[in-house]
Amino acid sequence: MGKKVTVVGAGFYGSTTAQRLAEYDVFETVVLTDIIDGKPAGLALDLNQSRPIEGFETKVVGATTGPNGEGYEAIEGSDVVVVTAGLPRKPGMSRMDLLEVNAKIVRQVAENIAKYAPNAVVIVVSNPVDEMTALAQLATQFPKNRVFGQAGVLDTARFTNSIAETLAVPVKSVKALTLGSHGDTMVPVPSRCTVDGKPLSDLLPADKIEELVVRTRNGGAEVVALLKTGSAYYAPSAAAARMAKAVVEDAGTVMPVCAWVDGEYGISGVYLGVEAEIGAQGIKRVVEDKLTDAEIAGLKEAAEAVRAKQADVADL
Repeated sequence: MGKKVTVVGAGFYGSTTAQRLAEYDVFETVVLTDIIDGKPAGLALDLNQSRPIEGFETKVVGATTGPNGEGYEAIEGSDVVVVTAGLPRKPGMSRMDLLEVNAKIVRQVAENIAKYAPNAVVIVVSNPVDEMTALAQLATQFPKNRVFGQAGVLDTARFTNSIAETLAVPVKSVKALTLGSHGDTMVPVPSRCTVDGKPLSDLLPADKIEELVVRTRNGGAEVVALLKTGSAYYAPSAAAARMAKAVVEDAGTVMPVCAWVDGEYGISGVYLGVEAEIGAQGIKRVVEDKLTDAEIAGLKEAAEAVRAKQADVADL
C-alpha cells in the first residue's frame, strides 16, 4: 500500500508544499484540499502534467472541501496531514493577530482529520503555530506525539542563511539552531552554531551575532513587508515538506520542531520549539542537548509565554 500525504490549504504555502512532496517521489498520492471550488483540482492537474518533465510518479489529487466537512473523504487513509489552512499575515500584523480567525479554521480542519484520517501524523504550519499546534491536538484528540508544528526548521534555515551571507561562506558549512517559540520569544542558540566546525562566537563579535538573532526573529515580518501581500512560502514549504518526508520514511531525523515537552529542560505540559527525533509515529522523542544557562532561561521564558496563549485556544 503506497503512502499518502494530504496538504490542507492550496494557497502559496500549501501548493508549494504539495509540489515539493510530489517531486520527492516517495508518496503514492499527494492530496491538496481547499475551500475555493476548483482551485485544488486545477493545481493538481497542473502538477500532474509536470510529472513527465520532472520524472516523478506521485499522483496529485485536488479536492474542494465545504464548511460542513464535505469533500474531506479525499484525505481518507492519509499517513501525514500538513495543515496550512488559515489567513497569512499582512504588513504590520504579528502572528498573534491571526489567533482568533485561524483558530476557527484549524479546529474545523482538525475535527475532519480525526474523522477521515484517524491514524495520521499531523504537521501544523498555520500561524500562530505554537498555539495552533496545541489547538489541533485538542481538536483531534490524537496522542501528543502525533501532532507537532513547523517553525524551528524554518527559523534555523533563516538563521543559517544570514550567518552564511554575513561571513560569505557556503550555507552547508554553517550549523545553526533555533528553539523556543515561532515569534517574539524565539531562542536562537548561538552556543550550538558553528562554521566549518568553529564556534560562531570565534568568528563574529557578540553584537553582530545579536543582530543576526534579531533578524531571524523578525524573518517572517521582513518577507511580509517586502511582499506587501501574503507571506513567505518557499522556505516554509521546504521545511514542512522535509518534516513530512522524515515521518513517512521513519527516518529518525533530529529536527527543531514545535513538540509536546514533558519534563525536558525542566519544562512540562506545553508545545514548544525543541529538537526532536521524527519517525512514522511523529515525535519519537524530544532530544535534550547541552544549552547554556542563558539559553535554558530563554527557553523557559518562551514556554511560559506560549503556555498562557495555549491555555486561551482551548476556548476558541
